Amino acid sequence: MIEALLPLAVFAFVSSITPGPNNIMLTSSGIMFGFNRTIPHMLGVTFGFGVMLVLCAAGIGSLVLALPSIHVVLKTLGSAYLLYLAWKLRHMSFKSEVGGNSKPMTFLGAAIFQAANPKAWIMAITSASAFLPPLQPIWLSIGVYCLVFSLINLPCVGVWAVAGSILRRYLAQPLWQRVFCTVMVLLTIYSAVSIWL
Repeated sequence: MIEALLPLAVFAFVSSITPGPNNIMLTSSGIMFGFNRTIPHMLGVTFGFGVMLVLCAAGIGSLVLALPSIHVVLKTLGSAYLLYLAWKLRHMSFKSEVGGNSKPMTFLGAAIFQAANPKAWIMAITSASAFLPPLQPIWLSIGVYCLVFSLINLPCVGVWAVAGSILRRYLAQPLWQRVFCTVMVLLTIYSAVSIWL
């Protein structure tokens, strides 16, 4: 059993901790709103991704790969949202009271975003096809697979939110705020473009 779960755990860690749309958004949220207000966003990412893991383990991921039109729609939605996010990130607010209409992403919004996140689809489809534990009945295999991945995913995405909240303290000077905003905008645009590469 351990022999089957160890490769899954390693894949879950590497794919969850590396940069991607979720992690960039969580870092930005940590900077703009602090860690506590980013918690629903983090939980929504892990919950939405957990639902995606179940669907892919049940065979939906193969359907997405088999129908190129669905794949194009997902890529279009994901890249459009990331470009919208890059536009919003141009003038990040680092004040302790975020004014105007600025609000952190909700649990539900983060969960739904996973359906348009190509990196999440790739992670879920790859892990479901390569790392599903050989257990019977199949629902037990899917349950263990989702539990292991989710338990690793949540602290990994949490690291990015914590990093954002720590950076928030050091970005008091307007010059560094502008530099950081520029870097985040460029990374977000790169994420949007890399979906198509």
